[in-house]
Amino acid sequence: MNQTFEEKLQDALWAAHSLFSRGKTSGSSANLSFLHDGQIYISASGSCFGTMKEGDFTPVSMDGHSAGEKKPSKEWPLHLALYQKSPHIGAVIHTHSTYSVLWSFVPGQTEQDCIPVHTPYLKMKLGTVGLIPYETPGSEALFSALRERAFQSDGYLLKNHGPLVPGKTVMDAFYCLEELEESARIAWELYRAGLA
Repeated sequence: MNQTFEEKLQDALWAAHSLFSRGKTSGSSANLSFLHDGQIYISASGSCFGTMKEGDFTPVSMDGHSAGEKKPSKEWPLHLALYQKSPHIGAVIHTHSTYSVLWSFVPGQTEQDCIPVHTPYLKMKLGTVGLIPYETPGSEALFSALRERAFQSDGYLLKNHGPLVPGKTVMDAFYCLEELEESARIAWELYRAGLA
């Protein structure tokens, strides 16, 4: 489905507001982007998903140059790495959602696929979820860690930090992110109960 820029923007605003209103992110901790006409449109640095407006997206070229009035999120290189991974990726969402962060602390996880298959839906919607070792948010070390592992998994959990999920569209990325967080919640509750 070929969406117009306005349709992509409205989906991005809806997803941001929905995630914030349901406590899947807080403050200015999350970032979201979509691709249009060869440019990345990413949420501006310091923007809040709860109050996000049309002017809160900044264009960044595929070679990393920002042309907008507002500064892009400092984690735009994470998004760029995923757009460079596959031409089928049209949007990326990153949050600090609670259960994904909690699950990232559990030891002994498989790096290429760190969330257990307790229900079939995560595999059906997203696929595998790679665990990216902890590096300081916004650092070149973090960007390098993702680039090194980008082709090993379909979605990602940044250790002690949060999920990073690509999709064909904003809504596809949103649905995949929702499934990742729900799967992490189920895994965490079973782990706490000693059942997994």
